[in-house]
Amino acid sequence: MVLPRPHRDDALIAVSGLAGGLLLWGLGLHSTEGGRPLSGPWTVLVPLLAMSGLELLRRTLPTAALLAGTAVLVADRFTPGSIATVLMFTDLVYAAVVYGPPASARRIPYAAGLITVGATLCSLAWFRDPSALLLGLVVGLVSAGPATSGALVRNHREAAEAARLRANQTALLAELDRREAITAERARMARELHDLVANHLSAIAIHSTAALSLDEPATTRQALTVIRENSVAGLAEMRRLIGLLRDSGDRTRPAVAPTLAGLGALVEQAATSGAASGLKCTLDAAIDADAAPPAPVALAAYRIVQESLTNALKHADAGEVAVRLTGAAGRTLTVTVTSPCGSGAGPRAPGSGAGLVGMRERIALLGGEFEAGAEPGPVGGPERIWRVRAVLPMVDDKEPSS
Repeated sequence: MVLPRPHRDDALIAVSGLAGGLLLWGLGLHSTEGGRPLSGPWTVLVPLLAMSGLELLRRTLPTAALLAGTAVLVADRFTPGSIATVLMFTDLVYAAVVYGPPASARRIPYAAGLITVGATLCSLAWFRDPSALLLGLVVGLVSAGPATSGALVRNHREAAEAARLRANQTALLAELDRREAITAERARMARELHDLVANHLSAIAIHSTAALSLDEPATTRQALTVIRENSVAGLAEMRRLIGLLRDSGDRTRPAVAPTLAGLGALVEQAATSGAASGLKCTLDAAIDADAAPPAPVALAAYRIVQESLTNALKHADAGEVAVRLTGAAGRTLTVTVTSPCGSGAGPRAPGSGAGLVGMRERIALLGGEFEAGAEPGPVGGPERIWRVRAVLPMVDDKEPSS
């Protein structure tokens, strides 16, 4: 069996205890007076050396060191005795509680207390003298005292370790929350960028394609005019978004976010951009006068209409694009956009599918309902139409307006 390597502090304690015991032995100082079965002053060195050796195991094998130390202490009582041996035994009791297994750490203080009480009662019964209480006090100082101190130190260490683990867990959760917040903010900014740019760039792509495919000066001039208007509007939207992203510290001027009041201008702009493709855009806002939606709901409704009009410019055939909003105070705001399903003829702008994803995400954040898809058209109208319908609750949501 290979004994574990002792800790540096344990070796220092063992050497110090042995040196102190040798000094007391050299001065002829002992813990008891009178003869003992093992007579001779040299006999005190045997328990002293044994206890010093056990101090080397106080941290690596604390329970075994305590059991062996108890036997050594009993043997020391048959010699003139050394206070250094007793002090090193108290350190073994303390170390067994601090470094020992949890079960031993719980039992040793109780056992030391019972030994103290038993020694006190036995000494009173044997000597029948109140001075016998001093023997119980000495036993308590040797056993119960260091065991109680070790229990307190161990409890404080365990509490500190638990607090450290909680702090690490809190830091980990905070880091996870930060990453989740960054991911959510990136997704939100991706939606905003798409909604801001897609409408204008789609109109630019459609009219530039028309200008390149048709060799008519009037049509080319009209297309270039629409392209310039959408370019300027797109740049303005981008500057507004970049201004929001910059932390300039100027909070006296609040950022202006799109509202339902701007839907008329949005639909009119879409009608101008889609005129060359035969699109006619109409708006029907049947919202109660006292049903002003919260800012997040209004922004989501605006972006849904904006994205639906962008998709209509990209994919719809000639015909009517109808935008309808209905809402009542304290209830829901319903946004419906219908457009003729495209046949693929004529200039078209490519789509990535991010628009529908962005709309679904917005509605999900607000706890609403969303559906989009093709369905049969009305009597006397196009054969098939594309219908977008969103139901938004008239309550504030976690996503702030931007």
